[in-house]
Amino acid sequence: MRPFLLLIACLASIAPAFGASNEFVPSAIGQMAIQLFGGLALFLFGIEQMTDSLKVVAGERMRAVLSRLTSNRYMGALTGAFVTAIIQSSSVTTVLVVGFTTAGLMSFAQSIGVIMGANIGTTVTAQIVAFKITKAAMLMIAVGFGFLFFSKKSNLRHYGGIVMGLGLVFFGMSIMSEAMQPLRTYQPFLDLMISMENPLIGILVAAAFTALIQSSSATTAIVIVLAGQGFITLPAGIALAFGANVGTCVTALLAAIGKPREALRAAVTHVFFNIAGVLLWIAFIDQLAEFVTAISPTHNNLYGAQKLAAEAPRQIANAHTLFNVANTFIFIWFTTVIARFIEWMIPDHPMDVESTVSAKYLDTDVLSTPSIALDLVRREIKHMGTHVVKMVSDIMPAILHGNAMALEAVRSNDERVDFLHAEIVIYLGRISQAELTEKQTVELMHLMDAANDLENIGDVVEMNLVELGRQRIGKGVAISPPTQVMLSEFHQVVLDAVGAAIRAVGDDDYDVAQSVTGMKREITRIANSASAHEAQRLVANEPHRIEAYTVEMDITEKLQRIYYFARRMARTVTE
Repeated sequence: MRPFLLLIACLASIAPAFGASNEFVPSAIGQMAIQLFGGLALFLFGIEQMTDSLKVVAGERMRAVLSRLTSNRYMGALTGAFVTAIIQSSSVTTVLVVGFTTAGLMSFAQSIGVIMGANIGTTVTAQIVAFKITKAAMLMIAVGFGFLFFSKKSNLRHYGGIVMGLGLVFFGMSIMSEAMQPLRTYQPFLDLMISMENPLIGILVAAAFTALIQSSSATTAIVIVLAGQGFITLPAGIALAFGANVGTCVTALLAAIGKPREALRAAVTHVFFNIAGVLLWIAFIDQLAEFVTAISPTHNNLYGAQKLAAEAPRQIANAHTLFNVANTFIFIWFTTVIARFIEWMIPDHPMDVESTVSAKYLDTDVLSTPSIALDLVRREIKHMGTHVVKMVSDIMPAILHGNAMALEAVRSNDERVDFLHAEIVIYLGRISQAELTEKQTVELMHLMDAANDLENIGDVVEMNLVELGRQRIGKGVAISPPTQVMLSEFHQVVLDAVGAAIRAVGDDDYDVAQSVTGMKREITRIANSASAHEAQRLVANEPHRIEAYTVEMDITEKLQRIYYFARRMARTVTE
């Protein structure tokens, strides 16, 4: 997207020169179009630049907020507003909500608060552009460029990216504003703007335009530019802002295509909330305009179109924010009712059981936000861990007294583990292509190691322990009851270590990780005790005693091997 935006922006910057000589743009309309879309390209590029840098600077804080997310609907709304204000994408916030509900961290009703809060976060852009500090745009670009390209400290470069992106936002706004000035005397355009006084027309036009360009921020920016030129009144601007809220629902619906039912429910909730909010307020646009006028700054020294141009941008931004905050406050009391309604519209399948394994959390929509993408990897490692824990849990009964079918059932689970491991490695590879901080790079490598260790545990079960079970069956070996008790107790300790290691990585829990690494002495003691027991059993007067001793010793050694990989997993957290 960036090369395209830069190309359009370059055309916008040279359009006035070419237009003056009539060598490139034959008409004033063509020149205005290039300047308008070029300014829009600069605006969108600035938003993207600012957002990318904000993700890095505030990424860890954003992840901390998400990790502390409670079931409280109000905290959910505040979290949704905060996250969306940083990543400037309610669609990505919706993806995160789907991850939380799928993981069972919150119910669908609780997640609705986050979706509502996301709408508040999207109003930040309108508030920024309404300041109209276009005179400082070039200075901000210059200062941001200086930090971005000449500073050796990564933090300063990221802050430079924020300042430069903000400067590009205002510079793009100034270009769009300048492009529209000739339209002040163009009667067909003025007539079109007058038609926007009809709320339905304004809402439909803005909704269609937002759905086309997939950016409510861009629509809002153009509305503020129109207001800054005195082309539209405050009620018309509010109607257009309402339309932008409706049009952005298309992005959420497109993002839900091919996703789980939780994603479709979240997208439909977004659509329901936005459309219901507009329908609730459409009859009160004039009253909202009066209230916003009363609370917004005024310019009593100006009159007519000049007064409208000076006051309307801030008033529209305030109306946009007030509209979304009020809607959230109104609808948040009915999250349970809304959830039931959406679940009735989109019911679960009668057989909602996966026949094949698939990655649950590795969503590509959040790859541009590495801090969140790395958290999704942790969740996927926990998901992969459920299959590994099942393998480790089922293998001991299958070895001691199971048949070939039981051993094959354990072995087949490793195919799921291998598939999820491959998905995690590929996803981590894609994350590594983003701009990562030093801390995120280390975290990525640790998660890669943890996924490899978890896959190694699955391989030990599949290739070694399953084979020992087959040897026990093939040689007709019977393991004595006392030895079965001893091996089962050892197996339970190792199983607990594996489960704790998975929780430590999945939750980034230092204390749990330390408990796993601290089990080394106990594991060694149990293994030595088992070896002594098996040595005593070597002289027992039983058939196939030597073969049984070999199988028992190999089982003990492989259990120690599993703990070794669990301990390595835990060390990725403690280090």
